[in-house]
Amino acid sequence: MNRALRMTAVGVIAVSLIAGGSAAAFAAPAQLHSPTPVVATAPATASLTAKASVASVHAWEEFRIAGAAHGIKAGSKVTVQQKQGTKWVSLPAQVPVSSTGSYSVRVKLGIKGVNQLRTAVNSTVSPVVKVTVS
Repeated sequence: MNRALRMTAVGVIAVSLIAGGSAAAFAAPAQLHSPTPVVATAPATASLTAKASVASVHAWEEFRIAGAAHGIKAGSKVTVQQKQGTKWVSLPAQVPVSSTGSYSVRVKLGIKGVNQLRTAVNSTVSPVVKVTVS
């Protein structure tokens, strides 16, 4: 007898759940079932600016490259790169991006002639800056 009572109770509960669930689905406003429009915002593109403090220097004379980092996290390391032949070579000149997004790094060059330099943070690079070393 207990088994019959339990089976009846389970059946009644199951039917009420199914009926209640479908009634709730029919009673729900149409707004809940329509897709919500998603507004996609383009991620901020990272960029670097760079400017040398001088146009020409003597070999191993110190100068600065300063600029701004937009869309780059404060504390990220800005590295100076020099074009040597067809390759960009990272120099041992690094500085972190400040909380305001600016940076200024000291540089010394020994290769005489026109040197092409740029700054880089990961894959983001600045425009080329030219400094003549005599």
